[in-house]
Amino acid sequence: MRAQFLGKDPESGENGSPTLFVTDRTDRRTYFAQGWAVTDPQALADIGPIPDGESVVEIPEDVLRFYARSEQPKEGDR
Repeated sequence: MRAQFLGKDPESGENGSPTLFVTDRTDRRTYFAQGWAVTDPQALADIGPIPDGESVVEIPEDVLRFYARSEQPKEGDR
């Protein structure tokens, strides 16, 4: 599986994150979100059990605009 960069938090600096990527899966559209690991006990309690192999990351709302942009029809897709 490959990952294509969509964009990163404009306030993250040169080597920072959070960052959003889209994958090239053919069975369904999926994304990778790189962000800050959530370690706050209250937030984790609110979220509930996290299955093995999964984690929770925090990303700013600004990063989600890259998702919206990736979902826009491309030229010739109509």
